Amino acid sequence: MWVRQREAYSMYKRLPSRDSANTVDMDENSGLVVSTCLGGAFVGSLLSGWVADGVGRRRAFQLCALPMIIGASISAMTKNLEGMLLGRLLVGTGMGLGPPVASLYVTEVSPAFVRGTYGSFIQIATCLGLIGALFIGIPVKEIAGWWRICFWISTIPAAILFVAMVFCAESPPWLYKRGRTEEAEAAFEKLLGGLHVQLALAELSKSDRGDDTDTVKISELLYGRHFRVVFIGSTLFALQQLSGINAVFYFSSTVFKSAGVPSTLANCFIGIANLTGSIIAMALMDKLGRKVLLLWSFFGMAISMALQAVAASSYVPGSGELYLSVGGMLLFVFTFALGAGPVPGLLLPEIFPSRIRAKAMAVCMSVHWVINFFVGLLFLRLLEKLGPQLLYSMFGTFCLMAVMFVKRNVMETKGKSLQEIEIALLPQD
Repeated sequence: MWVRQREAYSMYKRLPSRDSANTVDMDENSGLVVSTCLGGAFVGSLLSGWVADGVGRRRAFQLCALPMIIGASISAMTKNLEGMLLGRLLVGTGMGLGPPVASLYVTEVSPAFVRGTYGSFIQIATCLGLIGALFIGIPVKEIAGWWRICFWISTIPAAILFVAMVFCAESPPWLYKRGRTEEAEAAFEKLLGGLHVQLALAELSKSDRGDDTDTVKISELLYGRHFRVVFIGSTLFALQQLSGINAVFYFSSTVFKSAGVPSTLANCFIGIANLTGSIIAMALMDKLGRKVLLLWSFFGMAISMALQAVAASSYVPGSGELYLSVGGMLLFVFTFALGAGPVPGLLLPEIFPSRIRAKAMAVCMSVHWVINFFVGLLFLRLLEKLGPQLLYSMFGTFCLMAVMFVKRNVMETKGKSLQEIEIALLPQD
């Protein structure tokens, strides 16, 4: 995500002024552009649960594609700050709406024995998108106006998503919850084959408490019987961001530059480490389980932060500092991709009951964007005031806190149906 923000940052500094065709330095407004995008993401994320429950998972995907297409088009054509801000706000709204809907959809349409594998494709697709964006953005410094082409190119995957969802099945649990049993049966047949339809419907009926059509109130999510699972989900996303992952992405170019590696090549190394870890996570998700991957991922991230803290100390010679810094950063991204990256987005729709699933995901993802914003806002200031050694130590401490939190509060969902998980987690009324 931060790669896209840095890309917007570099593009925006070359934005033509409204009075001249020449590029001007608008460095003082670049932070506003990024903040506007994050603000839109927060709003989109907060509304995602109500949108997904109201119009269905499939149409929610299409709705998240629309502001991305419109916003990117506005940014590509704009000649002033206001147009850029409007475009980034719309794109941010789509960015906020998309991830929770994707997690919901993949979780609800996937068979239990491969749900982890299928869920991991979201992280892999994200990695491939980031790597693709890096390569597309390479000419931006050499070719005047290339940043406009980048924005136009970004409308293509959004348009493909909008059209492709027409041919995809709707989520059977959503259809069943709305009382559209025949359509749910047809969707299961399309997804699983005719032999498994009745068994899948029987599983859905196990968790039917007769209250799925009731309106879900925010108060139910913030306290009451659903508070525990929402607290677990929100804390997981908070710890994911407080681990320092976006700060590492933000600071990676500086670290690699000190090693004599160009920023473009550095971003490629980070992208490859991220993609490699994500592929391994996909292979292990339904074998080792979500909890094991989370534990070892956060523990590996803590070790990586320790290496970077040691590298920042005065006790390591120059070459040793360089190897520890670069190695620790690549190890951090790799271990993040093994669990802390893909697992929360997969695990949370699994542990949330069907009735509150979409809205609980919206609340938890909103926490993600808020923490993301403040980490990005404060990182450079804290780095300047505290120094890298203390700051990396703080991030490592959050990683160890995450290990303890996961060990005490997260249940294993590997191989279990959504209905089995719901029954296990909620008291029977």
